[in-house]
Amino acid sequence: MTLAQKTKILLLDEPTTYLDISHQVEVLGLLWHLVEANGSTIVCVLHDINQAAQYADNVVLMKGGRIVAEGRTGEVLTGPTIQAVFGVAAHVVANPLDGTPLMLLDSNGRGVAS
Repeated sequence: MTLAQKTKILLLDEPTTYLDISHQVEVLGLLWHLVEANGSTIVCVLHDINQAAQYADNVVLMKGGRIVAEGRTGEVLTGPTIQAVFGVAAHVVANPLDGTPLMLLDSNGRGVAS
């Protein structure tokens, strides 16, 4: 119904939860298309940081109900910010496919900050 009404602003809370990856990509692709084609604004809660990095122009990181960092995705998603918000050691590099931030965690489970 919201799409049929061509709403300019959508607020979505975890729209990809419980979907397999192909459907997650389909939903996020549809949302991206709405932004590009209609000039829509979409505020979306995502817990997958790498998905948020690929699709969002701006991000807000919260901890304990408070905003810790907000702004352009590439400026906010950094190793120190990820560690401050989530308590994990992370390296953030440029995704070789599209240049968006890509968060990498220690594959041996040693990513938890002490």
